[in-house]
Amino acid sequence: MIEFLLAAAHAAPAGFGGPADMWASIVKDFSNITEPAAFAAFMQVLMIDLVLAGDNAIVVGALAAGLPADQRKKVIFIGVVAALVLRVIFALLVTQLLQIIGLILIGGLLLLWVSWKMWRDLRHTGEVSGGSPEIQGDEHSGIKPAKSFAAAAWAVAVADVSMSLDNVLAVAGAARDHPGILIVGLVFAVALMGIAANIIAKYIERYRWIAYIGLAVIVYVAIKMIYDGWVDPQVGLGTLFA
Repeated sequence: MIEFLLAAAHAAPAGFGGPADMWASIVKDFSNITEPAAFAAFMQVLMIDLVLAGDNAIVVGALAAGLPADQRKKVIFIGVVAALVLRVIFALLVTQLLQIIGLILIGGLLLLWVSWKMWRDLRHTGEVSGGSPEIQGDEHSGIKPAKSFAAAAWAVAVADVSMSLDNVLAVAGAARDHPGILIVGLVFAVALMGIAANIIAKYIERYRWIAYIGLAVIVYVAIKMIYDGWVDPQVGLGTLFA
């Protein structure tokens, strides 16, 4: 079995290919965006990016809330930059790893766990705190602010690793059969973190139904990944027992 998995890993496509390949994939998928499967994948990717970018901003703001203004701004800046870099790195890794037999199923199980955490956070109304003035919507996060700059920076870095992996994994699962949409979705995720995460956090806090829609999309993607991770003829775990 080990030899079979190694052979599958070597046979996996090498990432997104060159710029020409990436552009060709984008043109192909978006020229057919009116097709139900492509349009559904695109809408799923947009919703996942919106909800998880806002969630990322809320966590970073809440962790930095207890610091002086100058340190708070530095921690938030570190959080945004780390999220940008990690999303790019994970995008390059995850899109290749999902071609290995069994890892789509594992990714789906991981997304189910992410969904449970998100459901728990939505159901729990955290204590009202001052929050970070730079981030609107983090007042009810229920996350205790860090007590020092070093502790806040470390907590933000750890949170960014988890949330960036969740974001990339969900987008890759939603658009696995549409590489052009996958590429655009990952670019969109990075852009949202750098430009509009604070705005999104504010509206998600005000209109919680947006987060519930995002949660439903992530659950759907997780279930689909688990199903595909078992029955897919190329990377399904069930092929090992056929």
